[in-house]
Amino acid sequence: MDDFRRVADELAADIAAGRLRPGERLPPQRAFARRRGIAGSTANRVYRELARRGLVVGEVGRGTFVRAAERPPGPALTEPAAARVDLELNHPVPPGLGALLAEGLERVRRPDVLAAALGPAGVAGTAAAREAAAELLASPGLRPDPSEVLFAGNGRQAVAGAVAALVPAGGRLGVEALTYPVIKGIAARLGVTPVPVAMDGHGLRPDALAEAHRAAPLAAVYVQPTLHNPSGTTMPRERRAELAGALERLGLHAVEDRVWAFLPGGGPEPLAAHAPHRTVLVDSLSKRLAPGLSLGFAVPPAALAGRLAAALRSGAWGPQGFALEAAAGWIADGTVERVVRAKRADAASRQRIAARCLEGAAVRSDPCSYFCWWELPQRWRAETFVAAAARRGIAVTPAAAFVVGGAAAPRAVRLGLASPPPDVLARALRTLAGIAAGDPDDDAPD
Repeated sequence: MDDFRRVADELAADIAAGRLRPGERLPPQRAFARRRGIAGSTANRVYRELARRGLVVGEVGRGTFVRAAERPPGPALTEPAAARVDLELNHPVPPGLGALLAEGLERVRRPDVLAAALGPAGVAGTAAAREAAAELLASPGLRPDPSEVLFAGNGRQAVAGAVAALVPAGGRLGVEALTYPVIKGIAARLGVTPVPVAMDGHGLRPDALAEAHRAAPLAAVYVQPTLHNPSGTTMPRERRAELAGALERLGLHAVEDRVWAFLPGGGPEPLAAHAPHRTVLVDSLSKRLAPGLSLGFAVPPAALAGRLAAALRSGAWGPQGFALEAAAGWIADGTVERVVRAKRADAASRQRIAARCLEGAAVRSDPCSYFCWWELPQRWRAETFVAAAARRGIAVTPAAAFVVGGAAAPRAVRLGLASPPPDVLARALRTLAGIAAGDPDDDAPD
């Protein structure tokens, strides 16, 4: 056996056994050759062989690194249902994300910075993190003062902290009639009753909010004005101004969830710009970057800052120091903005795939969004359609997951477009279109 292949096999065995871990940097080829007592040209062939096997990756100017294990390929639609094509959860991870984020971690590897990042972190974060977050959250009509920003471990915890600060146990929280399912779980854990508020094509209706408040007082309202999940609606500026006026008249505060608002890259001002003294703005880093990078942001009115900070602390919903330090660096050096641009392009591309594959279907979406709302043909119930899709290895979310209280669920499903590779997404959507064109009785299991 050639010397270079024998050495490559030894290193491959070390990688398989975990003695060389993912992300670990190999020595420069010259140092490796000296250590092994081999020629420099042999060392070069060893590294090339490891790269050919997919075990290492070379990064210009940085060196050669053990590669992280590859995820299994996207499942074929003919595989068993256990190998799902996931159109339920939205985890957008554009190509090259790891390399982009790795550059931003160089600063955190400095011993002094790392030592500070490994210490405890409070909900007020650090001065650098507040400056960076304020810059990240700036939008037309709104530029938060860094001193106003509070931090949570993730966006869900920021929402939970805001609800806990505004709504006492046993209180009532207004929510859109179709709402983000997590808010229902948060309300249940806090002992809060979610109250559905009617919507139309422009989002939550201010008159319906007033009616719900008159029926029995609400303590606050949770709302998603931009890229509402699941409908994809973006509330126009006029409706936001009307809602702000209703909040003022009713003496209510709103929790404005903006976790998807980075995708349009503009649009109407946040509700918080129309009602700054009545709105707690919440956002997160994970949708902008990656699902494993969690950091939540909350910007309350000054009068609520103490209550919100106390709620975050008492719920153990504060941030991690490392996440604060890494996020501040990624925001300041432009990494977050580069990833956001890539995700905007990716979301638009996936919407075009959906438009082609579901042409003629009653699909509502936004060209910037990572999800679609599909009103199914009359002959299909949502649960029956979900079951038929599952038999083909495709997971979609029925409308019932978004319904609050005992209201009847629409005959609809939500499709998350972000997670599968584009070719798998296209095949899955074509398969779903075929299901919808058929008859539920013909598709029933034996």
